[in-house]
Amino acid sequence: MAMARLGLDRPALDRVDGLHFWRLLGTGRGNDTGPGADLRRTAVFAVWDDEADLDRFLDQHRIARRWSNASESWNVRLRALGGHGRWRGIDPLDHMTQGARSGPIAIVTRADVRRSAGRRFARAAKEVDTELHTAAGLIDVVGIGEAPVGRLATFSLWESLDAARAFAYSMPRHRQVIDETRDGDWYSEELFARFEPYGSTGTWNGRDPLEKR
Repeated sequence: MAMARLGLDRPALDRVDGLHFWRLLGTGRGNDTGPGADLRRTAVFAVWDDEADLDRFLDQHRIARRWSNASESWNVRLRALGGHGRWRGIDPLDHMTQGARSGPIAIVTRADVRRSAGRRFARAAKEVDTELHTAAGLIDVVGIGEAPVGRLATFSLWESLDAARAFAYSMPRHRQVIDETRDGDWYSEELFARFEPYGSTGTWNGRDPLEKR
């Protein structure tokens, strides 16, 4: 049912006032960031013209009311901290308020993986996922994407920007994979974006991962 809504909700979201950019997404199983899907769980990444539009959507729209009635839901508000790349030809950071670099940060990475690189990417993704879950300062992570194969992404929460940078630059397999993706031209499009998570409600796996941080 959750996956079916990914298609059925799209026309309605196209008509929501103040919704500047959005992507409905499937998720991976648990905190696995490799290829695969949890058919019971979905996600949405959305950029709004202002918070009043978001608040009105959450209070009044039938889609938001259905989300709030799910067995579990978690919402986080983000401000941009920089990055690079495009999401289906659009830079979603262009329209976002700038955030503060102190405290926890959220990171979204996504890529359209070329078919010719699919097997190499899947193998590397499993290895990096194993390394990721040993990283100091990782609060939580989930695989997200527009398709179980090919259009994949991750959403991760970190104790600090320093912790995220330490993973990016000190974990040997992760650094090696970055070089492989560039040398092998694995991606037709990619995005790396950092955010300040400045407000959250609900629970993710039974808790709010940002509570008291």
